[in-house]
Amino acid sequence: MNPITAPHSQRPIVIATRESRLAMWQAEHVQAILASRGHSVQLLGMTTQGDQILDRSLSKVGGKGLFVKELEVALSEGRADIAVHSLKDVPMDMPEGFELACVMEREDPRDAWVSSHYATLMDLPQGAVVGTSSLRRTVLLRALRPDLKIEPLRGNLDTRLRKLDEGLYAGIILAAAGLKRLKLSERIRHIFETEQMLPAAGQGALGIEICTGRADLVDALSPLVHSTSWLAVAAERAVSRSMGGSCSMPLAAHATLAGNVLSLRAAWGDPEGATSLVTAQITGAVESLQEAETLGNQVAADLRRGGAR
Repeated sequence: MNPITAPHSQRPIVIATRESRLAMWQAEHVQAILASRGHSVQLLGMTTQGDQILDRSLSKVGGKGLFVKELEVALSEGRADIAVHSLKDVPMDMPEGFELACVMEREDPRDAWVSSHYATLMDLPQGAVVGTSSLRRTVLLRALRPDLKIEPLRGNLDTRLRKLDEGLYAGIILAAAGLKRLKLSERIRHIFETEQMLPAAGQGALGIEICTGRADLVDALSPLVHSTSWLAVAAERAVSRSMGGSCSMPLAAHATLAGNVLSLRAAWGDPEGATSLVTAQITGAVESLQEAETLGNQVAADLRRGGAR
């Protein structure tokens, strides 16, 4: 029987994944959990536009959705059933015909300082070069150390570390989650507390995308859902969505839950060079994704009132 036309219950679950080391770790992590629950699972490795365009910042070439589009084509054509994403790479508005079926338990959402010579950002000499291609990290860095020189840094995790080791930067900023997942924690010199460097919406969380209407996959993925993480990232992503968010948006948003009380903070910086940030925060009880998103929308409105655009 053709695997594409076979009944869903009789054929393996195929995971579409980028081929970077971190993306493969994420896909293999999901594969192992599903396999432990009795599912047959295969991987379909793919190279996306986001992996190919390395000479320009993502904000100039179409945003982080470039890491997702080819995987969605594989889903819509039936070559794959699910796609595993770093949630901060997933556009805030899902394209028609696709849905987020699962948000898994979040890894450390914070940013990490990586440097061969300097223990913390504050140890850098005046005018030192720091590598990041994130507009969010750029505006947060500028607020902390307006004297530093911030240079673009693209490529997968191993490429970024190699560029640091070649002496192109005094230090670079990476997501702590990726370093921990690839057992590279020894490269971390310092982890920024969220009060100092607010994370991106969804940072550290894995999201699993499917084509709408695949109730069989929603059922198969339900044991992987981590509701606390999903509520937190739903609030964060609502801030970004309400602000028209993409990776060309210098925006940070981070939520935590204590019981059913969600605390959400967000910050926006002027990409044109002002060093002061616009900040907003809110606390409220949430029981549903819709309630979490309502809090996110309220924070976005507060940011706009404060001058964010």
